[in-house]
Amino acid sequence: MSGENVIVVSFAEDSSAYEAFTNLKELDGQGQVSIKGAAIVQRGEDGRLVIKDSQDSEQFAGTATGGLIGLLVGILGGPFGVLIGGATGLLIGSLYDMDDADETESVLAEISSAIRPGQTVMLAEVDEQSDDVVDQAMGRLGGTVLRRSVDDVEAEIAAAEHAQQAAKREARKQLLETRRSRAKEEIRRIVDALKARAHALRQRMHDVAHKL
Repeated sequence: MSGENVIVVSFAEDSSAYEAFTNLKELDGQGQVSIKGAAIVQRGEDGRLVIKDSQDSEQFAGTATGGLIGLLVGILGGPFGVLIGGATGLLIGSLYDMDDADETESVLAEISSAIRPGQTVMLAEVDEQSDDVVDQAMGRLGGTVLRRSVDDVEAEIAAAEHAQQAAKREARKQLLETRRSRAKEEIRRIVDALKARAHALRQRMHDVAHKL
């Protein structure tokens, strides 16, 4: 899958992720790959993602995660990421028509599932001439590479944003309807109380007239 890709490289040892990043930068310097953005990321036990910095963090300068990788970390580490972080890939039902669900795999769910709780991984956006270059370099460190095209990742990020906005609109709608419902109940309670008072007043007037 040469071209522009997002890669997630997981390791048995956390320290290997930092070494892998150094190797990736060397490949970039050699012109074998082009790094668009990268981060060493750790998922906490609560599911949140934290971008880790090493003691020699200067080596990570210039790989700011304000671009696609930053967006990805934000989505996968937030509440929406919790929904898609399991093996089931619950995001599918939100992003696609159910008629297409059987034929669709969620790229974001795959990437999220590749970052397990307590694990540190390297997450990067790279332009590759060949998959073999990165695969071999990471393989020598015992790394497992998950690779998905930038186009697919961006498409799902856009769809995820749309789904989140739709969910927010639905939540606001439900809140407004609940508020209106409560207002109607309050109005009905007040009106019923007034009717009861009027009925009681008429009853007292009727009793007084009867006594006369």
